Amino acid sequence: MSVTQNGKSYNRTLVFTIMMLAAITGSLMQTSLGTALPSLMKAFDISISTAQQATTWFLLTNGIMVPLSAYLANRVPTKYLQLFASFALLIGITISMLTPEDGDWWWMFVAGRIVTALGVGVILPLLQIVIINMYAPEERGKAMGMMGLVVGMGPAIGPTLTGWILKQNHTILGMTLSDQWQSIFVIPFIIIAIATILTPIFVKNIIKTSKIKMDYFSVVLSTIGFGLFLWGFTNVSTEGWGDWGEVILPISAGIIVLILFGWRQLKLDKPFLDIRVFMNKNFTIASAQIILLTMAMFGVEMMLPTYLQNIRGLNPFDSGLTLMWGALCMGFISPIAGILYNKVGTKRLSFVGFSLLALGTLPYIYLTPETPTLLITVLYALRMAGVALTMMPLTTAAMGSLPDEMASHGTAANNTVRQIAGSVVVALMTSVVQNVTSNHLPSSSLKTTDPILYASKALNASMDGFQVAFILSFVFAIIGIFLLIFLKSGKESNK
Repeated sequence: MSVTQNGKSYNRTLVFTIMMLAAITGSLMQTSLGTALPSLMKAFDISISTAQQATTWFLLTNGIMVPLSAYLANRVPTKYLQLFASFALLIGITISMLTPEDGDWWWMFVAGRIVTALGVGVILPLLQIVIINMYAPEERGKAMGMMGLVVGMGPAIGPTLTGWILKQNHTILGMTLSDQWQSIFVIPFIIIAIATILTPIFVKNIIKTSKIKMDYFSVVLSTIGFGLFLWGFTNVSTEGWGDWGEVILPISAGIIVLILFGWRQLKLDKPFLDIRVFMNKNFTIASAQIILLTMAMFGVEMMLPTYLQNIRGLNPFDSGLTLMWGALCMGFISPIAGILYNKVGTKRLSFVGFSLLALGTLPYIYLTPETPTLLITVLYALRMAGVALTMMPLTTAAMGSLPDEMASHGTAANNTVRQIAGSVVVALMTSVVQNVTSNHLPSSSLKTTDPILYASKALNASMDGFQVAFILSFVFAIIGIFLLIFLKSGKESNK
């Protein structure tokens, strides 16, 4: 569909499609590396803690860039900002893919991940702001539903795609895709290369910009605050909650700096990130529900592959395949949710979504090593259908409660809390599972006296850990349903 801006017509569907291609690449780069860590450890001869740097630094950089996206969207023309983000993805992927297989060169691989995260931290928030500026309120639900394909399917498709690539060589259109770790970057490289070429031709300057002065002190506070906070939480999985230097100190310091950051934003006439968006009740409630939804989704999404591989003995590809059906279900439901949103509104659709999420999570509490894989797959698909019915309406409701000129700040705030929620739940679930499992392990002396009994009790201890994680995910979904009481009804909240 063509629309007119500044006397010139452009095809907004084409603009949306190109930006979606970049967003798909960014989503894949966020989620696909976990399955490849064993291959990277072997190729570079590094430990798991060293290999995890590729994920840690990616999350840190991404978390720092998301708050910055509000300023950039209002200051830099849309076309050039999208081009920068696409180039960052293209360059970052290339750097990581071409890193020599030598432990001394691991820094180059990590550097590529950091450059990639620079682009990812801009692409998803920018797409959300463009949707708000490019579509009328009654059309945003459908567009946000399509965006839900990227946000929701990436975490499930990424690991599955990586597992499929690493399983064996594949011949596609006469070309061979090898089973080496470098191949996991080939498909994202092709997608982002196409998007980068098309961006200067078809993407237009959708968002109105102005010469906003950069408040460098706010940038420093934001970078240090979010960086320390997220770094502390990413260390929990390896160091534990009680580690002072790697966990407690950075999280505490990060919170203090973020409080200073928030205080400064309230004092500025033109804040770097306008946290006044949280003074809007509907925006705050919807954002809180998005946090709960993210934590409920990640809580199972992160633990289930470990259960399938460590308890059920599935390989990474088959484990990812189990999750893929949920991703496909989400991909099918997300556009439908956009259509339903315009007919039934946020509250009803979110109630159904949270209810499906809770119903799909409850049986996981009672998983055993013998639970049929088919049942696990169906329940996971049910959960992802619930996420698809909930994520888009809540995001649209949050943004719809704000004036359009506040869209960039609302989007940055919304994506920031989602990023923080993801980091917190990963740390929380990992530590809970590790602690519960460790506390329920049998005496090590039993390994010698009765190894079969020890193995059985150790298996039960692991199951206890997973069950606690699934209980927490269920609780998050139930609280989300409760908060709907306070959410304003309607298809779009009043501004």
